[in-house]
Amino acid sequence: MFLLPINVWAVLVSALASMALGFLWYSPALFGKQWMKLSKIDPKKMKEANKHMTKMYSISFISTLIGAYILAQLIDLTLTSSVMEGATLGAMVWLGFVAVTLVNTVVFESKPWTLFLINSGYQLVCLVVSGIILAVWI
Repeated sequence: MFLLPINVWAVLVSALASMALGFLWYSPALFGKQWMKLSKIDPKKMKEANKHMTKMYSISFISTLIGAYILAQLIDLTLTSSVMEGATLGAMVWLGFVAVTLVNTVVFESKPWTLFLINSGYQLVCLVVSGIILAVWI
């Protein structure tokens, strides 16, 4: 398999949009408090984790860049070029790879379904938004 030349700016904007969505999605304004409770994260320990946030966000951003790059490859290979096609491809990637994988955390790790909905919902929104950005920009 070969890798197609991809618009680096589109990939970067897609990754930045996903990170911005994550800040909002997991903020106290949306699902942050519920996510922390369902994940059994002690708010006091979050203060300790804040010391390592630069490293954590750097790793997260790199993985998000990789995901955006691979999605861009899929978009280019499938000749996806409209808002609706990009959104559909993003949703299909979510359903076929992310949702089915995250279901296992509910089944085998006894995580709550609500936590699955929060985490997979974020991934769905990111993949749809990224699919749109990449489809119209590439």
